[in-house]
Amino acid sequence: MKLSDLLHKDFIIADLKNTAKEDVINELIDLFNNDGRVIDLKKVRDAVLDREKIMSTGVGKGFAIPHGKTNAVNEILAAFGKTENPIDYQALDSQPVHLVFLLVGKDNMVSTHIKLLSRISRMMNKDEFREKLIHAKSNDEIVELFKTEEQNYFDV
Repeated sequence: MKLSDLLHKDFIIADLKNTAKEDVINELIDLFNNDGRVIDLKKVRDAVLDREKIMSTGVGKGFAIPHGKTNAVNEILAAFGKTENPIDYQALDSQPVHLVFLLVGKDNMVSTHIKLLSRISRMMNKDEFREKLIHAKSNDEIVELFKTEEQNYFDV
């Protein structure tokens, strides 16, 4: 499964409005309001926020990857947001976050969920890729950046 197949321009926020961690997560989850793939949005929100309570998903280098698993979705969901304003995310490196990739998986798709998290982490570990995302001006440009990056660095 490819990230570029999961991430659609309708599930991207090129300029996040919020600067608090939980508000940013909720802003991304709200993109799935009235989405037919979601059985129960509250359970999706609970799964992601409960996972966040275990340990911050602010992994460093200005990036966070909030995620959760729940059977309140019919398939894996992905959303992405970015902001020039620093988000106090309690990241592992204590630095503010500017890029947030949300991933919601199904309980019975643990292996796929872990592979996708790993792929996102490897892509976002590249300084050049993160810089391109930060400077992207539109949702379409962000989608194209993910597609190109994934094609260049992974067997897909």
